[in-house]
Amino acid sequence: MATSSAFRFIAGTIYQELPAAVQDMAKRCLLDLVGTAIAGTQTPLSRTIRNHAIRAFGAGAGAPSARLMFDGRRASPVGAALAGGMTIDSFDAHDGHVLTKGHAGCAVLPALLAVAESIDVSGAEFLASLAVGYEIAIRAGISQHATAPDYHTSGSWNALGAAAIAARLWKLDENRFRHAIGIAEFHGPRSQMMRCIEFPTMLKDGSGWGAMGGISAAYLAEDGFTGAPAIVVEGDDVKSFWNDLGKEWRFLGMYFKPYPICRWAQPSVEAVLVLRRKHNILPQTIDHVEIDTFDAGVRLNQRRPETTEEAQYSLPFPVAAALVRGQLLPTDIAGASLVDTEILSMNDRIRPITVPEIDKLFPAERMARARIYLKDGTVFESELTTARGDAERPLSDAEIAAKYHSAADDIIGGEGAAFLRSTIETLDSARSVRGLLDLVLAPVDAQRNAVEG
Repeated sequence: MATSSAFRFIAGTIYQELPAAVQDMAKRCLLDLVGTAIAGTQTPLSRTIRNHAIRAFGAGAGAPSARLMFDGRRASPVGAALAGGMTIDSFDAHDGHVLTKGHAGCAVLPALLAVAESIDVSGAEFLASLAVGYEIAIRAGISQHATAPDYHTSGSWNALGAAAIAARLWKLDENRFRHAIGIAEFHGPRSQMMRCIEFPTMLKDGSGWGAMGGISAAYLAEDGFTGAPAIVVEGDDVKSFWNDLGKEWRFLGMYFKPYPICRWAQPSVEAVLVLRRKHNILPQTIDHVEIDTFDAGVRLNQRRPETTEEAQYSLPFPVAAALVRGQLLPTDIAGASLVDTEILSMNDRIRPITVPEIDKLFPAERMARARIYLKDGTVFESELTTARGDAERPLSDAEIAAKYHSAADDIIGGEGAAFLRSTIETLDSARSVRGLLDLVLAPVDAQRNAVEG
């Protein structure tokens, strides 16, 4: 039974026995997620969901509690997991996995933080639990996409990774583990992802509910609540996705986003930036731009985004911003950039086109080709381009660090960001994870004040 092998995996994985590449990936993911969460705290979505967690999921007297990420206030562990997942998800710069068409980390890290508040674990155990949660979530996501007829949000499958982390740290037995992931699957938000893409709002990718559902499922299973077997783990048609668990690591296929937008738009941004830099193209010389890509990318069709959510789920707008600015930073999809007349004018001249030969490669490969037509009749065409950051075209450690600092420095201060980064990079040698928790779960102002003080 796949559940038995999954249980042995979650209960028996030891950090020191992990391949070096898995250890390194756990640290890369942790740093990237933390930077994304810091940036996310500045969004209206995050502020709203954190206040909601305090109001609706407050911990009663004597009940378990956990601090909210970069907030410091306490809620129940399920409330803290919800707020953390939505905060990371609010800033569309977090890691993902190609074959899941979604994101594991934005649920498994908040779930791990919520559980670790009440259990004093070592830094190595924290990283091992993070890797385990990712691996279970990713395989559940691959299984679901191979068998389910609809494209569901990530929360529908990353909830199993959150439940697995709690089961590991709470040392649930195999029977309770089986019920926990069954409950997590059943209650996971099987909401339609394309609705959120075509009508972008604060609903995002369901990962906050995945984190909350996973922790709640583990609590219920611990208390004897029963759940149906998780079909994405135990179904006869998904056995092949679990046979090599513990031997091969799907976790190593993670991608990291260089830009804070939907992954489906990133190849298009990359293609136009390559052309702009190679030919020194000035925005005022551009007549219009054609983007050949896959159908799901073309459906990112928010032409005049009024919110960051709409800009993150747009293809024309970030392409236009990149052409105008010569780069694409977090500030280019928010605030004043949303009403920048030069970007909006360029935005109206971006023409996405579905190309069947490119579309048939999706989701395993997400590619785009750009053609920039100048006003003098010159045409520049890019090669077929993939987004940087895929496993086959990874960002370097220096690029991951630079991305983290671009998100964190202005909010928690350069010295505070550097200290937090150092804490993450040396976490596997820490006897206790308390030092990290006190940084990641403190208000953002406390980070800057602690260093300045």
